[in-house]
Amino acid sequence: MRMLVPDVSVAAVKDVDENYPADIEAERVPEWLSQVKADAYREDIKDGDVLLTADTVVILDGEILGKPVDESEACCMLKRLQGRTHVVVTGVTLSARDRRVSFSERTEVNMAPISDGEIEAYVSIYRPLDKAGAYGIQEWIGGMGITGIEGCFYNVMGLPLHAVYEHLKEF
Repeated sequence: MRMLVPDVSVAAVKDVDENYPADIEAERVPEWLSQVKADAYREDIKDGDVLLTADTVVILDGEILGKPVDESEACCMLKRLQGRTHVVVTGVTLSARDRRVSFSERTEVNMAPISDGEIEAYVSIYRPLDKAGAYGIQEWIGGMGITGIEGCFYNVMGLPLHAVYEHLKEF
């Protein structure tokens, strides 16, 4: 965010229930979750503040791959993703005291075939347990394992900077 707005402060993270309705389409989940997160801070927004909340998911074959609970699950996710194309969607909500706007950004990611040994080494070294889909494109696996993307690189990192900038200008 500091690439867009140098004077940014980060709010203390609030505990938010990230369960979503079972009938919601996978690509709509991140935007829905960004709104839930925004609701948690509604009372904290002061005049002149703009609050940004976001959520990113990885989707493979219509199924959301969230954050893995352990290294074993991280390896399983990456074994499913390797050699395939998946979708990364980030939902963003911008909130002020008197208004709010939400949007989503979608990026297709092509991952090369990666051996089990490479996957296990990546997970052991980088411990991507805090990342949707169990990987960070800005890490080793992104440099050697991502063969191409269609859409915003920063979206895959978790925040579609260009789209955020354009919406902030309108906001």
